Amino acid sequence: MALQTDLPANSMQNFRPLADFPPTEWGFSFVSFSFPEMEFESYNRQVEELKNIVMGMLMASKKDPVENVEFINLLCRLGVSYHFETEIEDQVDYVHDALPSLLENNDHDLHTVALLFRVLRQYGCKVSSDVFKKFKDTNGEFKKTITSDVKGNLSLHEAAHLSVNGEQILDEALEFSRTNLESLATQSGPRLARHIKYALIRPIHKTVQRLEAREYISFYEEEDFRNETLLKFAKLDFNRVQLLHQQELSTLSSWWKDLNLVEELPYARDRIVEMYFWVNAMHFEPQYALARILSTKLGALITVIDDTYDAYSTYEELQHFTKAVIRCNIDAIDQLPTDSMKALYRALLSYFDDVANEVSKNGKSFTAVNYVKEEMKEMIRTYIVEAQWCNDRFVPPLNEYVRNGKISIGFMATTTVFFVVETARIKELEWLTSKAKISEAGCLFLRLMNDIVTHEFEQKREHCASAIECYMKEYGVSMNEAVKELQKTCADAWKDINEDCLKPTAISMNLLNVCVNNARATDVVYESNDAYTNASCLKGRISLLFVEKISL
Repeated sequence: MALQTDLPANSMQNFRPLADFPPTEWGFSFVSFSFPEMEFESYNRQVEELKNIVMGMLMASKKDPVENVEFINLLCRLGVSYHFETEIEDQVDYVHDALPSLLENNDHDLHTVALLFRVLRQYGCKVSSDVFKKFKDTNGEFKKTITSDVKGNLSLHEAAHLSVNGEQILDEALEFSRTNLESLATQSGPRLARHIKYALIRPIHKTVQRLEAREYISFYEEEDFRNETLLKFAKLDFNRVQLLHQQELSTLSSWWKDLNLVEELPYARDRIVEMYFWVNAMHFEPQYALARILSTKLGALITVIDDTYDAYSTYEELQHFTKAVIRCNIDAIDQLPTDSMKALYRALLSYFDDVANEVSKNGKSFTAVNYVKEEMKEMIRTYIVEAQWCNDRFVPPLNEYVRNGKISIGFMATTTVFFVVETARIKELEWLTSKAKISEAGCLFLRLMNDIVTHEFEQKREHCASAIECYMKEYGVSMNEAVKELQKTCADAWKDINEDCLKPTAISMNLLNVCVNNARATDVVYESNDAYTNASCLKGRISLLFVEKISL
């Protein structure tokens, strides 16, 4: 790996690999937010009134299984299905049990079959991908008669993203539908063309749920056969929940401002708002407020720690910091060589105390915080390995890099906080931290997606080799070839994530969705560049979710 300095390797000990990170887009603008109690109560009252009406619609749709699934899909896309979780799960299970006879006794079109497949799989039902065989001809190819079916191809494209390993027919369906939709977009009117293009970039299964709701509410509002009651319910609920999210952002921004790390560590990225966007994607529903706040705090601290290792401190300084974090005791602060490290270390220990106190207040095991501490210690150990690789100018074998990088990327740390707050039960925490397929796949996906969009910027300064450089060296290929191969690995990781969500599941779907939604946030933030670092790229989406109301 070619590094950007002529310093000999032994001089790297005292070299500072400074980065020029873009500044914050938000500053402390959310600190001044004042929660509008009367407005919130008005939203609450209207949402509760309409919720009863929508519940009646949901129950009435049960008379026809296809209509039922269509309505459930509508609730999901409008972002309000969380109000009816128990009823939806019961209804989905009923439809799944009836599916064989339903498909046998009816000649459903492509849209209907694909919709049934996607929604049932979304809720963990094992539906065979063989349901799509009826749309193939005698040559084993998808029939030409469905190439111009816009609705059918959209539904097939969405369904194909829930594939698991070994489902060749869904791999073919994805390519078939993509090719058709790209052509159909050029032949459609502006509204439909925009909808098609959005679906190609952001399939339902791989997007942040609140972004999907915001987008789909706008699309649904223009539908000729829209349900006005349901539309109003979705709009009111979006604005109601947005106020709660704004309050959380205000709390977090005040904490971040009081912590003063922005002033004390000016070399690091100031990304408290962007981190909240990411964590909010993991579970946006009101009942997860504490998990969001504590996960965002840790994510913001991890960002600063990451930048301390990657973009500021010398290797010698980092060795001291690593030992201190592993000790995880305030007495270790005296061994830290700089005031900035002491401030960061103090903030981390204070955070651990906060988690322990909050978990205890909620009647959960005080010792659950040890899982968070151990994940942080494990991550710090991988940070110093990467710092040593950089110091030694060593490009490791790809497997060795990935094994280390799946931990250093931080997927497990923020996910563990969510689990600690929401369950604190040893069974679930042990499952999460014992290399479950979904968490391993999530870590790999985040690691590789991050490397694909950040490696060129990072290699402009002294930095550890990324998966790209490791792959290029090991296989003797170009950068573009390495990226293509790693993108295939990312696609396979999604299949592993999907597979671990099929019933019977090891833990509850709500907890599994923390991992799924973390991957969805990864997909959005790193879709074309590093929008977390280049925060201006996320500003529009953050504004849509946390600043701009939906007009009623």
